[in-house]
Amino acid sequence: MDADVDWRVVFESVSPAACNEHALVLAARAIPHRVVHDRAGFALIVPAGQSIEAMRELRLYADENPPTSAPPPRPIEWHAPMPGILAYAAVLLLVAWLATTGAFGADWYAAGRIDGNLVRDGEWWRTLTALTLHANAPHLVGNLVFGGLFGLFAGRLLGPGVAWLAIVACAAAANAVNTYALASTHRAVGASTAVFAALGITAGYVWHARLMSQERWAYRVGPIVGAIALLAFTGLGGGAPDSNVDIGAHLFGFLCGFAGGIGLVHGMFALRGTRVQVACGAATLALVWVAWKFALQ
Repeated sequence: MDADVDWRVVFESVSPAACNEHALVLAARAIPHRVVHDRAGFALIVPAGQSIEAMRELRLYADENPPTSAPPPRPIEWHAPMPGILAYAAVLLLVAWLATTGAFGADWYAAGRIDGNLVRDGEWWRTLTALTLHANAPHLVGNLVFGGLFGLFAGRLLGPGVAWLAIVACAAAANAVNTYALASTHRAVGASTAVFAALGITAGYVWHARLMSQERWAYRVGPIVGAIALLAFTGLGGGAPDSNVDIGAHLFGFLCGFAGGIGLVHGMFALRGTRVQVACGAATLALVWVAWKFALQ
């Protein structure tokens, strides 16, 4: 630095990048300048005779490039999820008791399980009824626990009625896709497809609505990474709720749920309010009841 030059500070910052950015403005105007550093941070200095011109150029630059503020976080409207979880548990336990006792003289497993040939022949209700059947007590308990957990997340975000209608619809779609993707002899029972649909719905909704962050990409993809990790841990073997893991049902359940969660971001403005939640909850129960009515005819 020239000892005989009287230098004046025209810009200060703790960020060297900010000082370098403003230095480019002065360089474009051929104004001599230096960037210096001390314990307080960084400073942009110019000769005293050109300090007024430099400050004017920096002020014009600031007026033309105002700092951008981050958009306010999207408000999250939390809901009470317990009605949906209790209804889910009640339906699974009721169907388990009816199927075990052979109520109404029917073979509930034969009537309601996924059967590739029969689903392809038009017995669409099996994509729903199979969700309520379980092979044994551990199978049932596992899906009650995991379904309650993931249903808690979805219900908190979407409300119990909307969440469980979406879960059942996405799980039925996933069962249909899985049936057509596998051999026609494929047979399956269990709510695990709904369990992973709930996980996918939560991940898709949180990610697309950017509820975790408006800015940092690492936070935006966090819901997807976390959901895939849970899918891998609980749905692809080892820690899965099912003793015999139906990987296709879990994967398609998650994917259909993820797509459904994205769609719900755009439709939630019309799905708010207690009446809507009650109506969606009633529609979910009615859908399962109609499916079993067809199955037991």
